[in-house]
Amino acid sequence: METQTVYVPRLVTKRERFLPGHRACIGCGEALAVRLVCKALGDNVIIANATGCMEIVSSQLPWTSWSVPWIHTLFENTAAVASGIESGIKAMARKGRYSPSDVKVVAMAGDGGTSDIGLQALSGALERGHNFLYVCFDNEAYMNTGIQRSSATPYGAATTTSPAGKVKPGQLTWKKNMAAIAAAHNIPYVATACPSYPIDLMAKVEKAVATKGPSYLHVLSVCPTGWRCPGELTIKIGRLAVETGMFPLYEVENGQYQLSYDPPDLRPVADYMKLQGRFRHLSEDTVSEIQKRVKAEYDRLKGKAAS
Repeated sequence: METQTVYVPRLVTKRERFLPGHRACIGCGEALAVRLVCKALGDNVIIANATGCMEIVSSQLPWTSWSVPWIHTLFENTAAVASGIESGIKAMARKGRYSPSDVKVVAMAGDGGTSDIGLQALSGALERGHNFLYVCFDNEAYMNTGIQRSSATPYGAATTTSPAGKVKPGQLTWKKNMAAIAAAHNIPYVATACPSYPIDLMAKVEKAVATKGPSYLHVLSVCPTGWRCPGELTIKIGRLAVETGMFPLYEVENGQYQLSYDPPDLRPVADYMKLQGRFRHLSEDTVSEIQKRVKAEYDRLKGKAAS
């Protein structure tokens, strides 16, 4: 029988904090993820947002899709800006000039701004123990600037800077495990999520911001444009990423791993990959190699959860 841990947010509000009118692509999984995260965050929040897809589509002057305090930062310093906001709130509170009233400080960035350009600032913020939530919206490439590969791009995927050819089958490195890197900083809360599982996503946001100290949430965000898939398949592809083990859902609370969803048998990775043009060049041997790697990594994760 399939086992699953179900987390339920306190309240799913109809109120939108990430407003309609933005210019995200049709079927954008990241826009949906941001919307759900903001629903769970509520109004008492300050968001620092790195350069990337969501910043570009949501903030064309004189318009904005943000109904909460929001700051645009550079690619590389989102965690540093969030650290400064959190430190500033503490300093003003000590001087009696500000009442924090449980204001939440949140940093948002894509996979490039997190696992590549912003990794140094993020590691420093986690090590220093700032009380904030960092959310990585992972669409597995630099989509905003032309679909270039990042360290979060899966092995074999074709991008404009890892093109598939006769010699090289696209991306030649395996996806960086940012959730494990965050957990290695011994912070109180780390989790993975996907908007294809909205209740799980919103509940993890609530748990993360309720945790004292730094917390990290890694959200898979299907990108129809970069992944070369139909926009109407965004939710299905997100679910297949989880069901195949390509993107497991789990939490790490004070070093303890727990699977949020553990199907009795993983579906073949081919079920996930065949729906995306970025993988269509792969040979059966390469898909088989990916399958072995995914199975080994999933078994390792289950071992951590069982210990």
